[in-house]
Amino acid sequence: MNATALSGFTGSHAMPYRDAEFLCPLPHLPEAVGFVRRRAQMVLTGWNMPPGTVDDAVLVISELVTNAVSHALPPAVLQLSRTGAEGLRALRIEVTDAGPAAGARRPVDGGQPGEHGRGSGIVTALSVRHGIRAHRGRVTRWADLQAP
Repeated sequence: MNATALSGFTGSHAMPYRDAEFLCPLPHLPEAVGFVRRRAQMVLTGWNMPPGTVDDAVLVISELVTNAVSHALPPAVLQLSRTGAEGLRALRIEVTDAGPAAGARRPVDGGQPGEHGRGSGIVTALSVRHGIRAHRGRVTRWADLQAP
């Protein structure tokens, strides 16, 4: 594992912003998924999110980050924010990358292709709404989880 590429998770690159927003650049390495999950869990716990919301959010984050690392071009970034749009208090999870990579890549965890492809269903089941937004050579996959 490349420690330099993952150093942003404890250094200045992974930073809270205004207490209601968190940005974390994603190293384009399969090992990054686990580090991102743990870092996001710490941030959400620090925001006093209920344990069930944190667990659901970490699972959604894992799916979106895995997709970016496995199937998209770098650079990629995770953004977490608390929103109150449309009368819904939500935790917004966004992963933005540089769009689809050419050719298929091996699954991040080394598993067989038949073991993958359930991420969209997981995101749908755990979020109150979700979607994809394309903008200037970038693609953002997002999900809103109900937050107290």
